[in-house]
Amino acid sequence: MTIIESAVEINKPVNEVYAFLSNMNNHQGLMPDNIYNWESSEDEAKFTIQNMAKLAIKISSRIENQELVAIPTEKPPFDIELKWTVTDNSNDSTTAKLIISADLNMMMKMLASGPLQKLTDHQTEKLKEILG
Repeated sequence: MTIIESAVEINKPVNEVYAFLSNMNNHQGLMPDNIYNWESSEDEAKFTIQNMAKLAIKISSRIENQELVAIPTEKPPFDIELKWTVTDNSNDSTTAKLIISADLNMMMKMLASGPLQKLTDHQTEKLKEILG
């Protein structure tokens, strides 16, 4: 398994950050420009990654104010799990971390690791921008 992660500190209480992340409709604002054909509900999102693949994901588990896990609903090019964790820093700030676990063979790892790292970094930075 290839693990790619990015974390950011946000000056908001953990419940606000969790509430934002727990609604897939909000995730469109976290996506980079190469994502299009976005469709979402509170629990699911479908989108196309330019020059790569179509993805459909749904939240498979929630632990209130701690963790959200999203998995593909249709067969992806490789097995992947997206996990957001939120940690209360007790000073009205929260650490949000996006962890992508992907089952990549050596060739896919060489091709996909860079773009997946860029995606996680982009999403955590956008989250900080949106929630401030």
